[in-house]
Amino acid sequence: MEGNCFNQTVFLFTLLLAIAASSVRGHSTRVGFYSSTCPRAESIIKSTVESHFKLDPTIAPGLLRMHFHDCFVRGCDASILIDGPNAEKTAPASQFLKGYKVIDDAKFQLECECPGVVSCADILALAARDSVVLTKGTSWAVPTGRRDGTVSKASDTDGNMPGFQDTVDVLKQKFAAKGLNTRDLVTLVGKHFITIWLDLPNATVDTQFWLLIFNLLLGAHTIGTAACEVFSYRLYNFTSTGADPSINPAFVSHLQALCPQNRDGSRQIALDTGSADRFDTSFFANLREGKGILESDQRLWTDDLTKKFVQRFLEVRGSLGLSFNVEFGKSMVKMSNIEVKTGTMGEIRKVCSKVNEY
Repeated sequence: MEGNCFNQTVFLFTLLLAIAASSVRGHSTRVGFYSSTCPRAESIIKSTVESHFKLDPTIAPGLLRMHFHDCFVRGCDASILIDGPNAEKTAPASQFLKGYKVIDDAKFQLECECPGVVSCADILALAARDSVVLTKGTSWAVPTGRRDGTVSKASDTDGNMPGFQDTVDVLKQKFAAKGLNTRDLVTLVGKHFITIWLDLPNATVDTQFWLLIFNLLLGAHTIGTAACEVFSYRLYNFTSTGADPSINPAFVSHLQALCPQNRDGSRQIALDTGSADRFDTSFFANLREGKGILESDQRLWTDDLTKKFVQRFLEVRGSLGLSFNVEFGKSMVKMSNIEVKTGTMGEIRKVCSKVNEY
């Protein structure tokens, strides 16, 4: 009997070591965390995202953007979902996030299936992955086991989210502070695709410009649009001689035809010319050809270090080539493990939008 107990102890200890070894970046998240406690968790989340996507395809970029916002503020702990007068979701950068209903629906179904087991943070991480797949992107294994935070403050977005005036060097520093490198920066900027409609009521041009650039700096741009008024400053009087010289001259003429000076600034233009509805690497080819719509995007080609990774994503064959799909999955896993709460930290919310207790 004692021998059996000893053997069970050794087995349990070995199992724990194996789990620890498979953890991501030292965290206790792991693929298949809910395999025994809530086996249908991932399929429930996937089907929920799919049903909402059929009704509104823009929830796909919305969920990916929301996951990014969540991770860069207080870590990936679903603090972006918490309600409250001064909660994170009330910050200017978060005001037009969408996809909350998707997370709430998934959480409701999971609470019926396995109450108090699956965290809102994990739902968001899995939903972001499923959104990419629905837009013809790659899939990847999402480590789970995050717990939910209990604090959400709008003021925490200050200094954490990259700003629209940040240089590439500043972006590198902010990514590095979260454990992400330059390759991650180029990868996530290249495909953290976002659609923002700028015909929102009561939004001034300045507000629209700030909001779009603030968020699109980190997400882009293979699916999505930007209003003419957001980037038309590059087309007219950018320098004493005319347009932004980093834009391909032929492309300048094309954009000027789409966005005439002093005309309707709300017209939407595809951010990824020639491939606006597919998850692919054409975004990087456009940068090489001087066809980046946003100035912050084009800077990825003018900075020596980020340019190297753009070139490697475009190198389909050869020893220096990088597989974008593979690198995107790796970068998403790294991002989704920023400052996660596990073990006894945080909580498992029963309602993802619970009122802020802070």
